[in-house]
Amino acid sequence: MAEIEVRAERTYSVRITGDWRGDLSPLVTKRSRVAIIYPATMAADMPSLVFGNAEVLTLPIPDGEAGKSATVLNYIWGELAKAGFTRSDLIVAIGGGTVTDLAGYAAASWLRGIDWVAVPTTLAGMVDASVGGKTGINSPYGKNLIGAFHSPISVIIDPAWLKTLSDRDFAAGLAEVIKCGFIDDEEILTLVSGKSLSEIRSNSGLVNKLIERSISTKAKVVSEDFKESELREILNYGHTFGHAIERVSDYAIRHGEAVAIGMIFVAELASLKGLIEDDLVARHRSILAGVSLPTSLANVPGASNWQSLYAAMALDKKSRGSNIRFVILNAIGNCGRLEGVTEDELKSAYEKVLA
Repeated sequence: MAEIEVRAERTYSVRITGDWRGDLSPLVTKRSRVAIIYPATMAADMPSLVFGNAEVLTLPIPDGEAGKSATVLNYIWGELAKAGFTRSDLIVAIGGGTVTDLAGYAAASWLRGIDWVAVPTTLAGMVDASVGGKTGINSPYGKNLIGAFHSPISVIIDPAWLKTLSDRDFAAGLAEVIKCGFIDDEEILTLVSGKSLSEIRSNSGLVNKLIERSISTKAKVVSEDFKESELREILNYGHTFGHAIERVSDYAIRHGEAVAIGMIFVAELASLKGLIEDDLVARHRSILAGVSLPTSLANVPGASNWQSLYAAMALDKKSRGSNIRFVILNAIGNCGRLEGVTEDELKSAYEKVLA
């Protein structure tokens, strides 16, 4: 249906297709071995995959953030070793963003880098996690602090997978779509504004358009700044506070839900600093709430512990020295950076999203 090129340490395509098996097959059939990494909860839905004479190794992993751990990574390394995986073999990740993050890092670290393919099955995975070559795992100290830049050789997106998602998971994926609208493509905001979650889900043409526009935004940014020297940071809009929320809640909420609250937080922070008008903050709240995403910390476990949130933000990848840095909007499609913010200013923004 569409093909978008990403230029990084290698050039690869993101294919939006109606036949993910057909697109995957030619990438695998000439390999001796392929490891399929997928969440154990998908075991009943996984088809029997046969690719010519390739030996297929199936590796189910825990679902969600529990799968992005050193323990699970060590298990994968052990299975690859027992199967005799070499540099000419292939890893395929079938699942959401946690699966593509983990499988990509397994590929990056095994023999210092083997090929991998992403087949994302969630909206968040399709528009964000599987595209761009960021791979990694979580640690007790924070989310995604351990990882590598290692691009897949292909990303295969089949929107039919979205039928398997709950409304909550679909909405969580929309947070990353809406983020792309704020940082780069205002047409995305126009397309979702005034529409409910059910209205968006039931319109396959609209969903496909949102996926394509979001991927185009990410591909453009990644192609200009693969290793996040500066420009690519804009893809983390809302993520500094969002990752902190995930950590203090012990990942009780979805990544997209945390990012939605994180976007409200950083918009409120920019407003407090006089960098944007209140109507832009209000537009954040209206669009996110309209698709059933949270806009406050109400019902988020651990969110009342400001000091824990503050400490978690300090470990963000964008921090430099003792400075916590934030991606902010100067206007829709125009991003800047904010640093040197006092703890009192941060706490004031936090109180705006507390309830």
